[in-house]
Amino acid sequence: MGRIAKNLGLYLVLILVVVSLVNTFLTPEEVQKQYDEISYSQFLTYLDEGSIRILQIRNNTLPGESSSAVLQGELKEGQRFLTYGLDVGGVADRAAAKGVMVTVEAPQKNSWLTSLLSSLFPTLLLIGVWWYFAYSMQAGGGGPRGMMTFGRSKAKLFLDNKPKVTFKDVAGCDESKEELQEVIHFLKDPDKFKKLGAKVPKGVLLVGPPGTGKTLLARAAAGEADVPFFSASGSDFVEMFVGVGAARVRDLFEQAKKYQPCIIFIDEMDAVGRHRGAGLGGGHDEREQTLNQLLVELDGFDENNSTILIAATNRPDILDPALLRPGRFDRHIVVDKPDVKGREEILQVHMKDKQFADDVDVAILARRTPGLVGADLANLVNEAALLAARRDKEKIGMDELEEGIERVMAGPERKSRLISEREKKIIAYHETGHAIVAKVLPGADPVHKISIIPRGHAALGYTLQLPEEDRFLISRSELLNRIAILLSGRVAEELVFHDVTSGAANDLERATQTARQMVTELGMSDEIGLVKLGNKREEIFLGRDISEDRNYSEEIAYLIDQEVKSIIDSCYETAKEILSSRRDLMDRITSVLLEKEILDSDELDRLMSDKEQDSQDLPDARIDKLPEFGTHDFLA
Repeated sequence: MGRIAKNLGLYLVLILVVVSLVNTFLTPEEVQKQYDEISYSQFLTYLDEGSIRILQIRNNTLPGESSSAVLQGELKEGQRFLTYGLDVGGVADRAAAKGVMVTVEAPQKNSWLTSLLSSLFPTLLLIGVWWYFAYSMQAGGGGPRGMMTFGRSKAKLFLDNKPKVTFKDVAGCDESKEELQEVIHFLKDPDKFKKLGAKVPKGVLLVGPPGTGKTLLARAAAGEADVPFFSASGSDFVEMFVGVGAARVRDLFEQAKKYQPCIIFIDEMDAVGRHRGAGLGGGHDEREQTLNQLLVELDGFDENNSTILIAATNRPDILDPALLRPGRFDRHIVVDKPDVKGREEILQVHMKDKQFADDVDVAILARRTPGLVGADLANLVNEAALLAARRDKEKIGMDELEEGIERVMAGPERKSRLISEREKKIIAYHETGHAIVAKVLPGADPVHKISIIPRGHAALGYTLQLPEEDRFLISRSELLNRIAILLSGRVAEELVFHDVTSGAANDLERATQTARQMVTELGMSDEIGLVKLGNKREEIFLGRDISEDRNYSEEIAYLIDQEVKSIIDSCYETAKEILSSRRDLMDRITSVLLEKEILDSDELDRLMSDKEQDSQDLPDARIDKLPEFGTHDFLA
């Protein structure tokens, strides 16, 4: 019906345009072709000579016919002519006095329809154009939608074509799947629960970092329950017109009642469920009305309703408290980053339909990807497949997967970036400093690779450390070792070049942040003690921390700064002592790194343990071979 209404309105506009153009511009051209035009002066001459027999008056037009008494000029007997004049009344009297048969044509009257169309045409044309463009804007939301469906929900309904995803396709979140099983059992057999008087959660909120599979888990829940599935995004409800979002929420739940038992899934819930009345600019009427309607619908579920609302968000802290209370979103399911076992299962899911070489070990890949979520792992496998295809390989090997890990973590290689030899040596010593200190300090994450090949948008070199297992707790000594490793690149530059560059900017930022957290948040300072200092002030409307409330005096602030500086200085001295006593080892590793550009963990272990290797067999990388250099922005 929407398409028919659109076409009908377009045809109406076209008909009005054609009729108006015909009425406005149509002239009696066919009639004029039957006459020979003459000038008005010639007409008066012929009239005085008596050469005109018939004359007709048509407004300012004077058609006529010559008589047999043609004395001069170009007229012939019986010739029909046409001229134009202004004082046609006087001409008519003058012609009648000459014996000419004069006829006057009555004024032509337009039909009422033509007059009506002529007067209403501009208004109708504007209405038609407005109708067309208003419809086009509404139709952009997907599917044929007319103006009268402005408040209709944009949620997609999946029935027989619902996502064929089950829990077998979701890996790395076994606890989350177990939490959803109860909801699925209710949707499959609601009578069993109702007999016992059990109340199944009306709403389920999936909480977790981006890319952990919250949306996929909701699709799998619908596939397992085998019920209709409504899918919408939080941004689908909020419009520029106040009240539209609330109307769409009402329409969504009315549709859901027709298909119950069913599942409604709202992705990015924070787009519509933000805390009311928050923000620097006050409230937001449209979003708050939409949220109010959603709260009413959740609380207005009757006892016999079999509709389950599942929502997903990665910012539960900014949701309105009324949305999170029992009776609305009863159950909060955390979909966290996968552990090593979960990463292995996720990799196996994404590697299922691809060809891999025999040397591929999924367990090793899982251990080398700490902190990566499902989306990162899927991207890793896809990057490896693209690299294998680019290298004309029939199967994906371990080399491609290792390269995929580095592309995901540090970005793609940028071999086209030209770096001078002196800056390349600076970068090599910087990264070697990181690697040696990380190898020497106990409890540090193993060094997986050193590279001086630029990657991403900022890194001109990097030292990749990968933990052997997932860690949830970290000790004070391990934090101090991390700070020392971060500062070791700057220490290497100072020891070798007796100058420093801007390449350690990111290292210094991370080291300072870690030291300040130790003092103000983790209670790891002897001078400050076991206190938490500073409260983060967060603007929920902006969705981020914008400042920090200082709940301590200026004296304590000074003490904090002194403690942070003390930790940094102590770790700097630790790194300097390690590298100063291993200057020859640093030169040896740097020379090999400059030659190969990349060193893996096995090569680094061999160089660290081979004390007897003759350094003369390796390229010379000592400082006395380096020219003068300037600073260059690079991140290590």
